[in-house]
Amino acid sequence: MATIKTKNMLAKVNSVIARRTFSTTKPAAAKQMTVRDALNSALDEEMERDERVFILGEEVAQYDGAYKVTRGLWKKYGDKRVIDTPITEMGFAEWNSGVGIATGAAMAGLRPICEFMTFNFAMQAIDQIINSAGKTFYMSAGRVNVPIVFRGPNGAAAGVAAQHSQCYGAWYAHCPGLKVISPYNSEDCRGLLKAAIRDPDPVVFLENEILYGVQYPVSDQALDKNFVIPIGKAKIERPGKHITLVAHSKAVDISLEAAKELAGKGVEAEVINLRSLRPLDTDTVAQSVAKTNHLISVEQGWPTCGIGAEILARIMESETFFHLDQPAIRITGADVPMPYAKTLEIAALPQPKDVVEAAKKLLKIK
Repeated sequence: MATIKTKNMLAKVNSVIARRTFSTTKPAAAKQMTVRDALNSALDEEMERDERVFILGEEVAQYDGAYKVTRGLWKKYGDKRVIDTPITEMGFAEWNSGVGIATGAAMAGLRPICEFMTFNFAMQAIDQIINSAGKTFYMSAGRVNVPIVFRGPNGAAAGVAAQHSQCYGAWYAHCPGLKVISPYNSEDCRGLLKAAIRDPDPVVFLENEILYGVQYPVSDQALDKNFVIPIGKAKIERPGKHITLVAHSKAVDISLEAAKELAGKGVEAEVINLRSLRPLDTDTVAQSVAKTNHLISVEQGWPTCGIGAEILARIMESETFFHLDQPAIRITGADVPMPYAKTLEIAALPQPKDVVEAAKKLLKIK
C-alpha cells in the first residue's frame, strides 16, 4: 500500500514538474561545438556526400589524426579513403611524394584532402603545392582542374619554438592559382572546409592548433549538411563606429578582447574576421573604414610582406584612403623566429593590450 501511495505521489510530482518546465521553457541556446568537431563533421559529411573525396596524411587513419580532426573516419570509410603516409618529412613522405600523389589524383578527377601534421613542414612540399597544384589550371589553358585541399594546423602554437610556430598565410596568399582560407571559429571551419572540398581549385586551409579544443556557438543553419560559407567573404564579428579592427584566425580572438576593453572606454570597435586571405574581401574592409575613419590590422604573422601590409596597401591605393583620419596601423608578431621561453613567446605575439594602445593612439584617447 505504501509503495502504491509513493508511486502515486511521484507521478503527481513529475506531472507538476513537467507542467512547470513546459510553462517556463526558454528558447534553446545555440549549440556549442569545438573547432576540432566542426572540422571532423565537415570532413565526414563531404566524404559521405562524394565518394571521390579521400584523405591522406601522417597518422590520419589508425591514430585518428595527430590532433584528432580525422577521428573515426578510418573506421567508417576504410583504407582506400583514409590513408596513412609514412612519418618522415624528408624522404618518401606526405610532404614530397604524398602531396605529389594527391595532386595527381586531383588532376585525374578525385578530390583529395592532404593533411599536414603542421604547416611548418609544408615547405618540404612547396614545389608540389605551388608549381603543380597551383599553376596547372593556368598552364593547361583551363583544361585541367586540381580540386585539392591542403589542410592542417598553422600559426603560433605554444612552447614549440621557431620551427613549429609560424603563420604561412602570407606565404601562400602571395601565390596566384591558390585559394587561401584562415578560419576563426567553429562555424567558419565547418562552412569553409565544406566549401573548400567542393571547390574546383586548390585550396590551402590554415587551421589553428590553439583553437582546436575551443568551443564556439553554432547555429542550426550551420549544422545543415549543405551549409557552406562562400570563399572570399569576410564577416563582421562585432559592429562598431569608431575604429575598424581587421584580423584572421586566432588574431580575431585578440581583436574581440581588445574591442571589449575599448567598449569600457566608450569606443565602439568594429571587428572584421577576414576568413579568406586569397581572395581578400577588400570591399568589406573599405566599407567599414568609410564608416569608422580608422583602421588597425591584427595578425600573428611577421610584419614584413604580411597580410596586414597587403590590407593597408589596398586601402592606400583606393578611394577609401581619403576616409582615414589617421594613418592605419599594423599589429603583428615580432620580426624574429619564435622564441622557446614562454615569457619571450608572449612578448613575440600581439596581445589585446597592444591593440588597445594602438586604438587609443589613433583616437587620441589617454
